[in-house]
Amino acid sequence: MLPAGEDPQISAALSAHQAGALRWLGGGVIAVVLGVLLATAAVTVARNTGERIPGAGLVVILLVLVGVIGMATGTGALLRTVRWRRALATAGWRTGTLRIAGPAIVSFEPDGYDELYGGEEPVHLRLLSTAIWRTRAVQRLDGAAVRIAPVGGGQWVLTADGLGTMVGARSVRRRS
Repeated sequence: MLPAGEDPQISAALSAHQAGALRWLGGGVIAVVLGVLLATAAVTVARNTGERIPGAGLVVILLVLVGVIGMATGTGALLRTVRWRRALATAGWRTGTLRIAGPAIVSFEPDGYDELYGGEEPVHLRLLSTAIWRTRAVQRLDGAAVRIAPVGGGQWVLTADGLGTMVGARSVRRRS
């Protein structure tokens, strides 16, 4: 069985995930730099003219806050991409059927699973993404054939033909 990471679509999806992470990181850095530059300009104007720039302090705080959030988001996404790339270099795909149990809760039934006769147990997952478009794309896969692979720490990635991306999910315990 070929490792999941050798699939050209997965390689492209990982590259797209990494590019998105770099955009978040870069945007965060730019926002912080703009905040610092605006603060410097506001202080210089106040020092030279004695007049304050209305709202400059609030804009500086917002820029720095949004920038820090963007940098944290980008860094986290980059680390996730690296972890996924490493795990998928050795992990193989498991194929099965996806069942939707709620807005972000899914169940993966491996090929050959039968409620009455047993077999390999289903994997119950909660999507990691909070993006509405990604959640809806997964919800449209109810009953479809999908592929999942473990990426460590109780986390999985799933994909399907036509999905065009990978989706991260975390294992959850099924409540009785």
